[in-house]
Amino acid sequence: MAELKARLQADLAEAIKGRDQTVVDTLRMALAAVTTEEVAGKQARELSDDEVVKVLRREAKKRREAAEAFAGAGRQELADKERAEGEILDRYLPAQLDDAQLTELARQAVDEVAAQLGERPGPRQMGQVMRVANAKVAGGAEGSRVAAAVRALLQG
Repeated sequence: MAELKARLQADLAEAIKGRDQTVVDTLRMALAAVTTEEVAGKQARELSDDEVVKVLRREAKKRREAAEAFAGAGRQELADKERAEGEILDRYLPAQLDDAQLTELARQAVDEVAAQLGERPGPRQMGQVMRVANAKVAGGAEGSRVAAAVRALLQG
């Protein structure tokens, strides 16, 4: 069993004992998403820690988007609940890169593609640069942030 999944299960047991309903609900939802991912496809399999992180990242993103939607609709209590669930999930995710680190990795990706092409890449080579940048970032930032950093370097 993946170490992260085991940690989620252990923390769920602790939250149940401690009667922390928000944590219980959030971890049950996260474990359900992990289990769904494990049985998706033609054959059931056990997820690695990296795959569990991807599932948790996807669930945390859903919570952020839902919180924004609820806040925009004037449903503050639901927005607060979604934010709290997102914060609980964030405890299990690796730290996100700050903007300076992300810009530096994007610059390295642009330099690598420039070396391959023999010239500085432009906006048309965004896909090539994104492939290299995503490999360097390795889940340390959301794709939209990586794309924004790469786009800024390619246009500027």
